[in-house]
Amino acid sequence: MKRLALITAVLLAMVACSTKDHIIRTKVPARPAGQEDVVGLRLPPMDTVRVGFIGVGMRGRDAVRRFCFFPNARIAAICDVLPENVERCQGYLRKASRPDAAAYSGSEEIWKELCEREDVNLVYICTDWKNHAPMALYAMEHGKNVAIEVPGATSLKEIWALIDMAESKRLHCMMLENCTYDFFELTTLNMAQKGLFGEVIHGEGAYHHCLDDFWDEYWNSWRLDFNAGHNGDLYPTHGLGPVCQVMNIHRGDRFKTLTAMETRSVVGKRLWKERGHDPEEFRNGDETMTMISTENGNTILIEHDVMTPRPYDRMYQIVGTEGYAAKYPRQIYSLRPDRQEGATDYDNLNSHRPVTPEVMAALMEKYRSPILTPEMEELAKTVGGHGGMDFIMDYRLVYCLTNGLPLDMDVYDLAEWCCLSELGSISIAHGGAPVEVPDFTRGAWNKVCGYSYAFAE
Repeated sequence: MKRLALITAVLLAMVACSTKDHIIRTKVPARPAGQEDVVGLRLPPMDTVRVGFIGVGMRGRDAVRRFCFFPNARIAAICDVLPENVERCQGYLRKASRPDAAAYSGSEEIWKELCEREDVNLVYICTDWKNHAPMALYAMEHGKNVAIEVPGATSLKEIWALIDMAESKRLHCMMLENCTYDFFELTTLNMAQKGLFGEVIHGEGAYHHCLDDFWDEYWNSWRLDFNAGHNGDLYPTHGLGPVCQVMNIHRGDRFKTLTAMETRSVVGKRLWKERGHDPEEFRNGDETMTMISTENGNTILIEHDVMTPRPYDRMYQIVGTEGYAAKYPRQIYSLRPDRQEGATDYDNLNSHRPVTPEVMAALMEKYRSPILTPEMEELAKTVGGHGGMDFIMDYRLVYCLTNGLPLDMDVYDLAEWCCLSELGSISIAHGGAPVEVPDFTRGAWNKVCGYSYAFAE
């Protein structure tokens, strides 16, 4: 209980006094003198993306395998605490007729040597969450662009540090949010940008994924340990990222406030007790809900549940004045009749049920994402990685770096999508009170109008 009291005291110390509007505000650090935002950051094109991987266990090893398919990428270095993980990845390189990478293993600090290498221009981080931000900061300090597995940061302190470092060094700091590259989400984003849904006023997303089969697969049980020590939505980005792109967050709109609540912990406490710990130490509720309002008067609902046996669901929903999209439990679109291109059964067109399968197929084909050719989609599904979306994510990262383009996701996306964890915890600690979401761009949230992908001319 002393530990819980200390954590609560730290949280309260970071919160500025609420004003008459009863909104809790956190302290926003001033931008250091001489720094500018990195919205739309372009760097000189790289002839070759020379990547160093840190953490090649569950997620990292698949990333190494995918990068073997990109001719403009060279895997320069691989690092993991366990040498057998590094050697497994060397096997991927040999199978692809690529040279072995420099190997680093055997020490929890040896990753720093990888970040210091002169021949690495991108550090790709797939470790446990608590090391994501520290490793990214060290890599950027040594002049490296970084790509960080989700979540890219676990606290406001880490978020502001990443922003300041990216702005100071003028480097890319991208979070590897793969779900923004799922094929349905890509098509839906393109449809929204073409106006098929009218004005999008509400979005929903979630991470519902029972982790019963995975808790003991994480090295040193780090993921359950993290859940034990924190509350709020600890893994918001899979559900939130695709919604934010449709709703143009920091590209014409911005988060304004959020409020959060959670259920009591039942499964979490049981898991903690089964592993020999005091169940009362376990903080994370079995289900967390966060509601967000935006500057333009729109709303977002995000949920998190990794404890109960509900089926996997990212709850992706887009609600517009002229149409609707949802991915779970099945992919559907619902549009006003005048927007249902490709229909043949005109007598049954209506706005009260999903479009017919033939209309659905026509929409998916016509509004294929501009980043996704039929050949690329086929290759992505063949190579794999969550059905191919991981491959598209890595392909776009390499494409943008080699063409000197802004990345699809920047450090402010990372900040906005990760801030739900601590801000939600603050809201929960205050009985679900609204908490102001900082403008992480510090004034540049409407510098760009509308989300878009960059392409080489």
